[in-house]
Amino acid sequence: MLTDMECRKAVCPEGKKFLRMSDAGSMYLQVDANGSKRWFYKYTFLGKEKLMALGGYPEVGLTAARRLRDEAKLLKATGVDPMEQRKINKLKAMNPTGESFKAVALEWLEKQTPQWSDVHAKRCTRQLERDIYPYIGGRKINELEPVEVLAAVRKTEQRGALETAERGLQLVGQVFRYAVATGRAARDVTADLKGALTPYRSKHFGAITDPVKLGDLMRAIHAYRGGLIVKTALQLAPVLFQRPGELRGAAWSEIDIDGALWKIPAHRMKRSKDGKENGDDHLVPLPNQVIELLKPLKALTGHGRLVFPGERDHDRPISDNSVRTALIAMGYTSDLQTWHGFRATARTLLAEKLNFDPNIIEAQLAHAVKDVNGRAYNRTTYLEQRTKMMQSWADYLDMLAAGGKVISLKAA
Repeated sequence: MLTDMECRKAVCPEGKKFLRMSDAGSMYLQVDANGSKRWFYKYTFLGKEKLMALGGYPEVGLTAARRLRDEAKLLKATGVDPMEQRKINKLKAMNPTGESFKAVALEWLEKQTPQWSDVHAKRCTRQLERDIYPYIGGRKINELEPVEVLAAVRKTEQRGALETAERGLQLVGQVFRYAVATGRAARDVTADLKGALTPYRSKHFGAITDPVKLGDLMRAIHAYRGGLIVKTALQLAPVLFQRPGELRGAAWSEIDIDGALWKIPAHRMKRSKDGKENGDDHLVPLPNQVIELLKPLKALTGHGRLVFPGERDHDRPISDNSVRTALIAMGYTSDLQTWHGFRATARTLLAEKLNFDPNIIEAQLAHAVKDVNGRAYNRTTYLEQRTKMMQSWADYLDMLAAGGKVISLKAA
């Protein structure tokens, strides 16, 4: 074993790059030709030989070096790689000092919001501020117990907002998982709360998928006696089956009547922030029936920017309630058919009755598509196939409205 005096007097022999002086327990002092002295601990972990630096001498003395070696050996004995644990400790030290739930949540939000749409970011931030921070925001995240988190989200549950309570618990879980990843918490305590909240049964948008009943609806739409702007939006909703906000916010500059194409800008689509800023426009082929509906409407609203301007403010589109109210007036309440539900109607019948490829249908719905590994990727736009599909769909709806025989068709 080495002595402190030996360490102080040690020099590297002339002509050599270094001198290694062994101590007990696989530790040695390396004296370099330039005079520097450093401690090293040599060990094997999972069959791999490793060399761990313990510091320079004399800053780290002999006694201190042996203590560091013993600590490393203890970690190794418990199945922990000492060098990997050192890396983890350094990462922990680099994290911000704020360790309260709110501090970690704000840091998490800062990293997430650039990838989210503004609407989603505001919704998450507002829910944390309203339903979570007042109850556990000031608590140290690594000291929070499952029962405390449950008590917080149950405040939301108690006011009858079951879906919001469930969403709040999911947010807390995401913050905890970030805390685990950054070394501020040992685990995600929300994993212990599975099944603790009152189950929320999500309500699907009302959507008619029976061809005969859809024919009844189409006849009711044709007979609707409302104003031209709302009636046209109502007529186009089942034919084009785009999201309500995308249809009612349509601008004349997006629509090429001669080319029978509607180009919805990326920023108006339901996408992430990056998708809105850098994604492609969504192309919607316009069937002949749609062109015929748009021509008289253009004569009425074509002098302005919007296809469906509001009655009081022409710079704002008609409200989401406009078509919903029209449907209710015809006897179609939200449990039967909603504006958004036309998407489910089209998706179902295009596949089951018109036998179109689901990939083409999903492209027309502008749905995000993922591969078998769950990674999002871009499909071809299928524009030619979608053009044929949209015309077939419009013809099919006309057939149902006329009371034609319901048959399954082969996609072109």
